[in-house]
Amino acid sequence: MTMSASLLATAVVLCAVGGILMLTRPLTRILLGAVIAGNGINLLVLSSTGSAGAPPLLYGVPLRRITDPLPQAIALTAIVITLATTAFLLAMAYRSYQLTGTDEVHDDLEDRRIFLRAEVLGERAELREEYRAGPRPSRQERARYREEHRRLRARLRADRALQARGRDAGGNLWHDVLGADPEDYVKDKDDDRGAAG
Repeated sequence: MTMSASLLATAVVLCAVGGILMLTRPLTRILLGAVIAGNGINLLVLSSTGSAGAPPLLYGVPLRRITDPLPQAIALTAIVITLATTAFLLAMAYRSYQLTGTDEVHDDLEDRRIFLRAEVLGERAELREEYRAGPRPSRQERARYREEHRRLRARLRADRALQARGRDAGGNLWHDVLGADPEDYVKDKDDDRGAAG
């Protein structure tokens, strides 16, 4: 079996570009990366079949000259899967842009909170070890220790307050979970102002 070097190089470049694009934050780039990587993988599968042969008919063709239909069937299936993935990512990017004005994927708040808590606890442990390592600490060292301890506690509280503001929902469960059109959000805010005034 022979494989074309130019097809192999093209497939590798397409897969690399697609992989790099899929590692970015905007959903449109992730979408383009999935399409490009899918095309690169299809090209890799098709180029691995070697040179073209005779059609796989039942009678009258020697088996050595027949083209293997399996890679073509796999490529066709991969095209259908890539199309479905493209439609899904396009719908996600459109909905994200509709609700937030950007298609960028944000960090998960819970993951950020766990990371920050671990970081603050690590800093607090280092501070405690430093404070207890020497002989009896002076008044200034105790004051510095308390100030650092307060600073770390305030950092955690500020992050909790930020997350509480981020979780503040509009009150309409249907819109908060499934999302609403931007016009609905404007109408809801107007209604709230009218009721409060």
